[in-house]
Amino acid sequence: MKRESPQIIELTEYQLATFERDAIPQSVGEKIYHNYAKEIDIEFPNPKTKYKWQLKSQGRVGNIPITPQFHIVIKPKVPIANLFGMLEYAYELKISFPKGQIECESLEQVYERLANILALKILERCRKGLYRNYLPKTEKLSYIRGRIDVREAVQKPWDVKLKCHYNEQTGDIEDNQILAWTLFIIGRSGLCRESVSSSVRKAFHALQGFVTLTSFKPEACIDRTYHRLNQDYQLLHALCRFFLDNTGPSHEMGDREMLPFLINMASLYEQFVAEWLKANTPKGFFVKKKNTVTHDQNYSDCIDLLLCDIETGKVQYVLDTKYKAPDRADSGDRHQIVAYANAVNCKNAILIYPEHLKQPLDIKNGDLRVRSLNFSLNDDLNEAGQIFLTSLLPSTVSYW
Repeated sequence: MKRESPQIIELTEYQLATFERDAIPQSVGEKIYHNYAKEIDIEFPNPKTKYKWQLKSQGRVGNIPITPQFHIVIKPKVPIANLFGMLEYAYELKISFPKGQIECESLEQVYERLANILALKILERCRKGLYRNYLPKTEKLSYIRGRIDVREAVQKPWDVKLKCHYNEQTGDIEDNQILAWTLFIIGRSGLCRESVSSSVRKAFHALQGFVTLTSFKPEACIDRTYHRLNQDYQLLHALCRFFLDNTGPSHEMGDREMLPFLINMASLYEQFVAEWLKANTPKGFFVKKKNTVTHDQNYSDCIDLLLCDIETGKVQYVLDTKYKAPDRADSGDRHQIVAYANAVNCKNAILIYPEHLKQPLDIKNGDLRVRSLNFSLNDDLNEAGQIFLTSLLPSTVSYW
């Protein structure tokens, strides 16, 4: 029996959308309110809304299956090609694409494209042989292997089996378990067409006989050790991190429950700007990301980015990304960046926005200069980055 296509409503991030009362079932509205309040601001039909539904995405983009019959698709304001470029930097996806091969028209296509790449590269690695490592193991054996537990052997001389401690080479290690778990999550997402789903299933079954299915959080993919024998796993784990970061847990568990796919655009913008700056650091500087500063015994902050002098190590610029487009920088953002700059004894504080503010910020606070600058996402990302650097360091254009 053919499954009916779900009803889909479309939103665009940060834009208010209005729907007729009968367009959304009451039960669906309640599920949105109870399960996705952080992602979607929802107003039920009432006299104030002229008895219509009002929905507004709170900076997440992607696909939410509210029920099997009703889905919400949230489109980004950013062009899809630029979204892909942001992901490449943010997740350090060092992938070489033939010209024209990354043209996508929707987030689902981005998801599919990356899922297919991951599945094919895992299948390629399986054909070469999975990376294996030695893991410690303890077992009672009728023969000697590795190191005998002498104390137990003396205490139980009648026991014919000896407790042995040894190392066993196995492919059932975290490096491979992360791959299997990610393929499992992709398979449950329901976002891939049959051609891609088939590749994902093949890759998962290729791992299944060798690897224990274990759940992992995105953090497991970061700061792993790579060397000559597992260097190609670095890209695999970067792709896994993307899927584990953005494929959320289902609000109702079950084998047939589809999983929501949601990208936090504020977090992605922050990661993208940091990685772009790291890859394009002006000569004479180095970048520090996520720098923690302590204001007092009970309060500390995490600064997005610091641009430091390479010779002295002194912080030259404090930078904080703001994925929003207000007419002007609000007082909370100004006070925050000033506190950051004072905490690291820096004289230049920068608020970075994806769009030009109608009232740009450029003020002096004693010896501290506070500015708002634009790292645009609407045009070529590398050109936008160079324009941003020119605005940041107007006296050192020759550095790059």
